[in-house]
Amino acid sequence: MSDEPVLHIGEVATRTDLSLRSLRHWEEVGLLKPSGRSDGGFRLYTETDVDKILVIRRMKPLGFSLDEMKTVMADINTLADSSASQAAQDEARQRLDATQRDATERRQKLVRQLAMADEFIDLVSARLG
Repeated sequence: MSDEPVLHIGEVATRTDLSLRSLRHWEEVGLLKPSGRSDGGFRLYTETDVDKILVIRRMKPLGFSLDEMKTVMADINTLADSSASQAAQDEARQRLDATQRDATERRQKLVRQLAMADEFIDLVSARLG
């Protein structure tokens, strides 16, 4: 583990507005790996880990599956890895470009759903007078 300051899981949960259960589950399914463990076995996270958690958290409202999230995180890691081959980086960049387009479409769908929800609220408000 680097010399970065470390946070325990409770601190990370508070900072990211996630439950301990979610963080543990993401580790169990291989989506997230803490940077280390304390002598007592407690998970230790760095600021880099928190940044990754926030990326994952931002994918959740868009309905990305765990497998899709894993692919995105692997691609982000590949682009950050200076030892990755140019071919691997190109493939990761192409997948992330497709993911960005997909995320934009998913967001547009959510915007339409919110507009419908607003219309419903306005309708009920009008009925209540």
